[in-house]
Amino acid sequence: MYPELYKGLKLRPEDLVYYDSPLIGFDGKIFFLKGQIRLLVQTESEVVEVNFIVVGAYSLYTAIIARSWLHAMEAVPSTLHLKVKYPLGDRVEELVGSQSIAKQYLVATIRYQVGGEVRCEELEKVVIGDDKSKFFQVGVQLPLQEKEELVVFLRRNIDVFVWNTYGALGVDPNFIFHHLNINPSAIPKKQPPQLLSKEHSDSVREEVTKLKRARAIEEVFYPEWLANTVVVKKKSWKWQVCVNFTDLN
Repeated sequence: MYPELYKGLKLRPEDLVYYDSPLIGFDGKIFFLKGQIRLLVQTESEVVEVNFIVVGAYSLYTAIIARSWLHAMEAVPSTLHLKVKYPLGDRVEELVGSQSIAKQYLVATIRYQVGGEVRCEELEKVVIGDDKSKFFQVGVQLPLQEKEELVVFLRRNIDVFVWNTYGALGVDPNFIFHHLNINPSAIPKKQPPQLLSKEHSDSVREEVTKLKRARAIEEVFYPEWLANTVVVKKKSWKWQVCVNFTDLN
C-alpha cells in the first residue's frame, strides 16, 4: 500500500505494526518500509483479511494485492486477457480491463475496516449530450430525487468542467503538480541529444505545443539537466510522447 491510499483511509501511524524486511526496487534502490497493517477487504459478499505493507514511496498505484488475496478469493487472473475471475456463490464473477483489481477492488466496491467501517458505493455514468465520452458518475444508492437534482446541477454548471488534458489552463501548483522523486544530493546530468525521425519529431512538437498552450510547461533556456523525449506507440496506435529520465542500456 502506498501513502496516498493510507492517508485517504484516515489511518494513523500508530495503527502500523513493525515490519523489518526492506524492499528493493528494479533500479536497485532500497526502501525501508513504514510497517504493516491488517485490513478487511470486501468484494461483493466475500470478506478477506489482508496484510498490507506500507511503502513510503511514490507510485502510480494506490495498492498492489498479491498472491495471498488471490488464493483466499480463489481468483484466477490473466494478464494476457486483462481479466480476473473468482467464484461467488453459485456463479463466477469477472472483472475486465480498466475494472481490474487496482480500480474495481480498491476504489468502487471495497470495504476497508479498521475499528470502524467505511463504505464506497458503486457509481453509474450519466452522459452529457450526444458525446458518450463526456459523462459524470453519480452514486447508484442516491435517492431518486437527490440524483435528479444533482444531475440538473451538474448540467447547469457544465462550463466549469474540462474533458481533456489540455482543457484546464494554468492549474494552480498549490492544487496539483508533478515532480521527480529523486535524491536532492544527486548531480544533475545532461543526456546526449538523440535524433528522432520526422514522424516522431512532429509528434513531439505537437505535444509540446499543446502543453505550452495549456501552460502546463514552460521553456527553460539554461537547464541544469536535460532528458531526451521518447516516442512510443499506444494500444490505439497513436504516438505517445514520454521523457527518458533514466539512462537505460
